[in-house]
Amino acid sequence: MKYYIATSLSRMMVHNVVRDALQLWGHEICYDWTLHGNVKSVSKERLREVATLELDGISKADFVVVLLPGGHGTHLELGFSIAKGKRVFLHSEDSLVFELGPQTNAFYHHPDVTRLHCPIADVATTVHSLLAQPAMLL
Repeated sequence: MKYYIATSLSRMMVHNVVRDALQLWGHEICYDWTLHGNVKSVSKERLREVATLELDGISKADFVVVLLPGGHGTHLELGFSIAKGKRVFLHSEDSLVFELGPQTNAFYHHPDVTRLHCPIADVATTVHSLLAQPAMLL
């Protein structure tokens, strides 16, 4: 299956750990933004190009993995994924972000979002296992 990973620029190494593990399971990344890294100071044209490439990657994906913490871009990608009807796996090692209170976000609890609280090393295996199960209706 094809996928996209959203997280903050500062977490590229974590992105790559999950990407490499998903690849071992036979999944294919739609767009890997870590190959170009931060383009905020390159040019406005490059920013437009990257924005288009990232959203195209999400559009082509069968599922999206969102790794928290993330910044504005990560949350935009989460919202876009939900709007496109993608299956979203939202990971945080901090379980408080999934509890009621100031750290959570309503979109973390959207019906298309599966919340994962596990070590980062287990994300790919958990996602792969969940993909093999039929989606549960609530």
